[in-house]
Order: sequence, then structure tokens, then C-alpha cells
Amino acid sequence: MAVKKKMPERVCVGCQKVRSKKELIRIVRSPDGEFSIDTTGKKSGRGAYICPNKECLETAIKGHKLEKSFKSAIDSSIYDKLRAGFSNINE
Repeated sequence: MAVKKKMPERVCVGCQKVRSKKELIRIVRSPDGEFSIDTTGKKSGRGAYICPNKECLETAIKGHKLEKSFKSAIDSSIYDKLRAGFSNINE
């Protein structure tokens, strides 16, 4: 009898849907306060998960959901960096 391994699930900060961790993209704030897209899911720091589409990113930005998740203000240049990172992922 094979034992199925439970897949971790996370909630998208944009659309609020529960999905498998592997389906989502992790945005991480490192201990020194730098934000980045974590493609490996192993960078250290506080993370927030988002679906790999621009609509969810724009919803999260518009509703200040990333700021609420990280409990800190986020500079607009970081949002531009995230948008550019999402463009690279979706291509």
C-alpha cells in the first residue's frame, strides 16, 4: 500500500485561492529588507505566494495585499521589479 505524500498548499495574495505550493510564485523579503521573486522556494525570509499571472499581481498591488502580508511599506520601484520578473516568468 503506497502512502501519498501530502502536497503543501498556500493562498494566493491576489485572488485568495488555495493552490499547491508548486503552482505559485513566492515573493520573499530577505532579513535585510530586500524583496525578490524566489523561484526555488528556499530563500530565507518572509514569503508571500501569488499565482503566476499579472492579474493576481495587479490585484495584490492595488489592494496593498503584499504590504499587509509583509507588514511593511513597499516602494513603487519594487513593484516595477516584480512586474518585470513576472514578464520573464510568463514568457
